[in-house]
Amino acid sequence: MNIKMDQNFNIDIQQEYTLPIKNYHEFYRFYLTEHRNIMSRRLHVAGSSIGLYFFAKGIKQRKVKYFAYGLLSGYTCAWIGHFVFEKNKPASFKQPIYSFISDWKMFSDVLRGNLSLKDRSLDRIKN
Repeated sequence: MNIKMDQNFNIDIQQEYTLPIKNYHEFYRFYLTEHRNIMSRRLHVAGSSIGLYFFAKGIKQRKVKYFAYGLLSGYTCAWIGHFVFEKNKPASFKQPIYSFISDWKMFSDVLRGNLSLKDRSLDRIKN
């Protein structure tokens, strides 16, 4: 367990995780620790939204290229969030299936108000 203090002197306790994680519930807890930066979360939600748009367009027009656009836009936004704002490596490199599922679970948690895009202190799910 790591203990960090941020600039406001709030104590932040982080559990250490070793990949690969076999249990999905435990993986999602790890996933949330990798998405603490609000700008990164916003980029993930934007990427997922754009991805949904292209997936719907691909279904409607029956063109595979739109599915590719959806994946590309989703992962581009998410990876910018990781490399620029979180300063970490996306878990999708080591556990792509759990990461993909967790992207959509986080998207759902944001839409349901369980995770905030404004301030982590407003999160109903502690990470």
